[in-house]
Amino acid sequence: MTADSTRTIVLLRHAKADWPSVPDHERPLADRGRLDAPAAGRRFTDDGITPDLALCSTATRTRETWKLVAHEMTHRPRTVYEERLYEASLGDLLALVGETPDSVGSLLLVGHNPGMHALAEALAGTSDGDTRSRMHRAGFPTAAFAVLTFTGPWKSAEHGVARLTAFWAPHEG
Repeated sequence: MTADSTRTIVLLRHAKADWPSVPDHERPLADRGRLDAPAAGRRFTDDGITPDLALCSTATRTRETWKLVAHEMTHRPRTVYEERLYEASLGDLLALVGETPDSVGSLLLVGHNPGMHALAEALAGTSDGDTRSRMHRAGFPTAAFAVLTFTGPWKSAEHGVARLTAFWAPHEG
């Protein structure tokens, strides 16, 4: 890949988590999350989403989500568990994306809200069809994902540079 190649970034929010008496970082998936995460993985496959690299938060609910999503995919990317994705601000997320090697053409972030929604909104300068309005209406719920594309090196990922090409949520009306 060259620095001016087209890049794809997929932003996946973890599936629905349970609320047991454990620290937030250790919260597991709820029953609904265990159903929604594989559905997201099947949608990845149906839509031809094949990331080269997956960066996943170290929180229990994101690791469980990613395991269930990846199990449904025909191509499993290299995965890095990234502590900085947990409780990441928009600035943290932009910095993390900017650190991606230019040899990576498609990047998946498995993280949390409000970060995933904020990053999708910030990067999307344009969108295909009613994709942006669907994302606004849905509010980026658990197990939802957004797909964005842009041209240039990863370090050029900044406000308004990308096109929002897809948005999916498991319980969209």
